[in-house]
Amino acid sequence: MKTRNPYYQGPVSDHFDGARFFNPGGKPPKGTADLLRWQFGGGKVRWPQHNPSPFAPVKPELSVEGDRLRVTMVGHATLLIQVHGLNILTDPVWSHRVSPFAFAGPQRRNAPGIELDDLPPIDIVLVTHNHYDHLDVETLAALHEEHGPRIVTPLGNDTIIRRAVPEAEITAVDWSDRLDCGDDIILHAEPCHHWSARGSRDRRMALWAAFVIETPAGKIYHVGDTGFHDGINYRAAREKHGAFRLANLPFGAYEPRWFMQDQHQNPEEAVRGMIDCAAAHVAGHHWGTFRLTDEGVEEPRQALERALDAAGIARSRFRPLRPGEVFDVPAAEPGSTEGAE
Repeated sequence: MKTRNPYYQGPVSDHFDGARFFNPGGKPPKGTADLLRWQFGGGKVRWPQHNPSPFAPVKPELSVEGDRLRVTMVGHATLLIQVHGLNILTDPVWSHRVSPFAFAGPQRRNAPGIELDDLPPIDIVLVTHNHYDHLDVETLAALHEEHGPRIVTPLGNDTIIRRAVPEAEITAVDWSDRLDCGDDIILHAEPCHHWSARGSRDRRMALWAAFVIETPAGKIYHVGDTGFHDGINYRAAREKHGAFRLANLPFGAYEPRWFMQDQHQNPEEAVRGMIDCAAAHVAGHHWGTFRLTDEGVEEPRQALERALDAAGIARSRFRPLRPGEVFDVPAAEPGSTEGAE
């Protein structure tokens, strides 16, 4: 019996077999037996019940103009990107838990760095894939009600969002698609090495993607979740788009490596990705808010600092952002590799 995909029906491609998406030349997520081995194998480092940010929640400017580029951390993979008069939110999650259940699952350990009511007008929302720590339908419904943004997401995720927010403006994209957003803003969907699921029966039935935001103030490479995959996708992004003024890269949720390495890069790999894609600066995310894996709450930052020092890269170029932290990205020449050798 042919597997039915409830989210997407489309032609077979180099990353879609007619029912499920996959990483070309890559590896699928591990199965139930390995999941149970991890969950019951011990090794989890305890997190504090509350991990408050040293930065107070901020109320952002309404817009950022000229050659300015500002990133404000909300928490986990939720970033407010302000550039060329445009306000972009990535993987917006304001819910207390990232789970299909309101009573169980990973819970927020620090307050959002921006209160939902303090957001400036949101123009575009990027949803990279459908895991609960990245696709939060309650938050998307609230954003639609208040801001009516254009939601851009990979194939199949539009079905999930539309069921919860039927009136939303949603654009579904495949890898290599290009969207002209007006005013010299171009959005590109690009590959990353990950997977998707909302439950136990829909694994890899919606696509995952990274995004390149092309602006007059420079190019931005946003990666929500990815395995390093030998740097293939980083080098491909550089070859296609050139160097980046900013890359938003995940560097947390990576232990144990035997289970996570194919789908979540660690800090050392994130630094290698920074070099491979020629990013002048990095906003580091996907750490410190939701306890998803085994490492301690501060271990990603500590490991990142060691990796940067070993690579000869100034720590100021790769910022491990905390909720409420504002990063005004320098307007240096994109792709500078000074100190990176």
